[in-house]
Amino acid sequence: MIELVQVPCSAFCIVQRRILEFSGAPFKITNIPNQDRSLVWKLTKQRYYGVPIIRDGKKIVFETGDDSQVIAKYLDWKLDLNLFPAALEGVQSILWRCIENEIEGATFRLNDIFYQELHRREKLSAADELQYLRFKERKFGRGCIDQWRAQKDDWLKKLAAGVAPFEQMLAHSKFLLGEQPRFVDFDLYGMLENFLFSSHYSLPKALPHVRKWHRRMKTIRAAR
Repeated sequence: MIELVQVPCSAFCIVQRRILEFSGAPFKITNIPNQDRSLVWKLTKQRYYGVPIIRDGKKIVFETGDDSQVIAKYLDWKLDLNLFPAALEGVQSILWRCIENEIEGATFRLNDIFYQELHRREKLSAADELQYLRFKERKFGRGCIDQWRAQKDDWLKKLAAGVAPFEQMLAHSKFLLGEQPRFVDFDLYGMLENFLFSSHYSLPKALPHVRKWHRRMKTIRAAR
């Protein structure tokens, strides 16, 4: 059985989790604290510490670069989902770079504003919370989360502007690239679910096609 090692609120984990749900194949989830990547480090033989990773029997699958999509392509091949058709390879690679940079750059900041509340929900210790804050401030600068909180309205506007082209695409088809979901649908879904994870937000009413697509993506299953 495939095992997904994840941090539940991670946008990139949500992407792979939804692909597995979509497939209908049995799978197992192992949740780890965001601050403790020792299991990932062990399973990858000290080659990787990011999340998610996949364990499929003796095979451990993880990303090799920021834009590699190794995990999704492995699941696509393993479960025969047709998420990466050759004819769409170029356009998907353009779209997922936009999704994982412009869109994710807004969604993770808006979600991180509520990190203390999310950590209480996950029953993490004060020490875990401190390590999380330390990691964020080392990467983005001291007081970064307070700054994002003060800039929340600006980040919401940036997110809406970033999603607007996808709204235009979805006005003409059920999914981003036609009448069936491809990888970029799951990728965008994961970023938006990360945005919604804290339960403090909802998708803008000005994006009716995205809202309808999001409801469809939440429940769709692969045809067998």
